[in-house]
Amino acid sequence: MNLTEDRILAHFSPRPVRYYPRIDSTNDAALKWLSQGAPAGAVVVTDEQVQGRGRLGRVWFTPPGTALILSVILRPQSTHLGRITMLGAVVISELLENLGAADVAIKWPNDVQLNKRKVCGVLPEVIWRGSELLGVVLGMGLNVRIDFSGTELAEKAISIEPALGRSVDRLDLLTFLLARIDFWSANLSAQSLFDAWKRRLNTPGKTVSFEKGVSGVAESVNAEGALLVRDSKGTLHTVLAGDVSLGSE
Repeated sequence: MNLTEDRILAHFSPRPVRYYPRIDSTNDAALKWLSQGAPAGAVVVTDEQVQGRGRLGRVWFTPPGTALILSVILRPQSTHLGRITMLGAVVISELLENLGAADVAIKWPNDVQLNKRKVCGVLPEVIWRGSELLGVVLGMGLNVRIDFSGTELAEKAISIEPALGRSVDRLDLLTFLLARIDFWSANLSAQSLFDAWKRRLNTPGKTVSFEKGVSGVAESVNAEGALLVRDSKGTLHTVLAGDVSLGSE
C-alpha cells in the first residue's frame, strides 16, 4: 500500500507527524520544526526526498515510493549525544531482524548493512542555542524497493524487498521503528543499548584511515560510540565519526 498522509496521520494520532509527498530533506524540515519548539517524538516523513544528506556531505536522492525516509525529533541530555547514532543503527537492525533478515550488521559509524551491502544510513543533527542543547534530529533513510541493478551502487547498496523476496508495507515498518525509537530513547544511557549496538558492529578488526592519512586497526568502541584505533606505532586513538574513513569511502 502507498504511504499517504491520511494513513500516517490516522495511524499515529496523537503523535505529532508532518508528512510531505516530496521534500528536499526531512532533516531540514525537522530541524526547523525543532527550533520552533516541536516536542520529543515528533516525526517528519516523506515519500520522495531530493536533497537528502549523508555523512561527509554526500547527497542522497530517493525516488517516490521506494524507501522509508523519516526524521525524528529527540531531546536527550547533552551527555548522551554520542548515543543517538547508536540508537538509530540499532532500531534499523532490529527492524530487519524482525522481518527475518539473517545477515544484518552495522558498519561504524552510521550504516546498517544487509547481506554486506548498505540498506540504511543514519544521520543525527544537533541544534544548540549557545551552550544549551535544544535537541537532535535523527534522520534515517531505509531502502525498501530501490532498484540498484545496473548502477554503480549495485555491489554496495541493497533494498529490503529484493533481499527478502517479498513485499513489505512501509507503514508497518514505520510503526515498528517509532516504537523502538521510543523504547531506546527512554533507555539511552542503558548498557543494553551499547551492547545491542556493539555486538552488531563489523568494523573492529578492520584497517581504517583517520587524521590526515594516518591509519590503524580498529580494536573496539567506547560507551559513547567512538572508535578505538591503534596505529602502526602502537598508539591507541579515540576517533570520532567525522574523522575516519573505512573501506572505499
